[in-house]
Amino acid sequence: MKHVLSHVRGGDWKSLLACFLYFDTGFTVWVMYGPLAQSISGDLGLSPSQKAFLTAVPVLSAALLRVTFGNLYQAMDGRRLALLGIVLSAIPSAVLLFLPTMPSLTLLLVLGVLLGMGGASFAVALPMAGSGYPPNVQGLVLGLAAAGNIGAVVDGFLFPTLAERVGWQHSMAAALPLLALSAGALLLWAQDRAPKSGSVPRAATGFAATLGVLVVLVLIVNAGLFGLGGKPGMLLLPVIGSLFVVAVLPRRYRSVFAERDTWAMMLIYSITFGGFVGMSSYVSPLLIDMYGLSQVHAGLWMAALAFTGAMLRPVGGWIADKVSGVRALLVLLAAIAVCDVGFAVFKPGVQGGIALLVALYVAFGLGNGASFQLVSQRWVGKAGLMSGVIGAAGGIGGFYLPMALGTAKENLGSYWVGFAVFGGISAAAWLMLAALRREWLAWALPEEEEVEDDTALSLGGATETA
Repeated sequence: MKHVLSHVRGGDWKSLLACFLYFDTGFTVWVMYGPLAQSISGDLGLSPSQKAFLTAVPVLSAALLRVTFGNLYQAMDGRRLALLGIVLSAIPSAVLLFLPTMPSLTLLLVLGVLLGMGGASFAVALPMAGSGYPPNVQGLVLGLAAAGNIGAVVDGFLFPTLAERVGWQHSMAAALPLLALSAGALLLWAQDRAPKSGSVPRAATGFAATLGVLVVLVLIVNAGLFGLGGKPGMLLLPVIGSLFVVAVLPRRYRSVFAERDTWAMMLIYSITFGGFVGMSSYVSPLLIDMYGLSQVHAGLWMAALAFTGAMLRPVGGWIADKVSGVRALLVLLAAIAVCDVGFAVFKPGVQGGIALLVALYVAFGLGNGASFQLVSQRWVGKAGLMSGVIGAAGGIGGFYLPMALGTAKENLGSYWVGFAVFGGISAAAWLMLAALRREWLAWALPEEEEVEDDTALSLGGATETA
């Protein structure tokens, strides 16, 4: 612990704390619909797929906004961007607080797009936190900043209990003082030392256009227009949105999509972080439907699971600094696949189900930290952009997870097929990483590769001498 504290104190720890608070409160806002989904569904009469779509829209919104928000971070001061993100993510809570009537599903979906700004904070909070520290501790520092995932704990503890007293609509106002706290910390402590390049007006236009197009696409899908209504439209929404986001990026940044490693890391993060945020947004209705828990008890379990995953994220970064993210992820992806398939095959009762969820969150948390230790090594000088791109893939994974579970429940009467699909994808990612293992270790642990090469040369020379 002393070693960890010395590393933290060796850089700008106040800025790191401000970035942690920014991501923490952003995460709280981001998954706010999840623990309230059962109450919202009851009042609005939502089907399982509509309920899944409601909880998934903020996740998808954050996924796509992360890319253009990360691109804007490359050109603009991170502290100013963070304050803008806080203002935008506070709008839904303020609207619902003062709205005199029950909101419609359409309004909630539009507000859900703005809630995604809480998750988009990832693309600014992480690189801004890392800008105050040297490369050799990036895994630890980025893991500490990203432990803001713990904001989901607040959702599970706070909102279901408040909803019973003041109603779910007004309970969301509790997020406003939390956002104000993080804004104060950013103003007082945050410093962005990352180098900047590119056009601010162009990057800002791309970000604003993404926000507007997301609102339009969500409304189109919800209204069933242009042949995109219903479940096909819900499932195609990430694809259409992603194509637009890539189109508005500057050409020099689009080049990263031509790299195989970009797609490999995107797949891995769609499982580790996608699993964490997707499950956090849907685990409350999942526990209520599967095991008959009350909304308050399900929210408490959500808080406990989110706490587990969030607190282990910096541990995952620290482990990756020691053994490399490649080796850590080989173990963790296998664990995720086994747990998901275990759900599908054994259909466990409440105790076994919660045990498997705990194991999943342990693997999610460690995997999130291990993943971004690799990003800072592989894409030097592009931390903001790649945080957005790879973070977007995590959000898209988080969108599809609740959609898969909700669709399986509505069409097949159970969630088990959804778990089986996610387990199969995790197994495929493990096979891919195993195939890339030696190549990735060459840039993840160059010193180790040099030692191995020197050893081989020494052995060769000894043989020749003999």
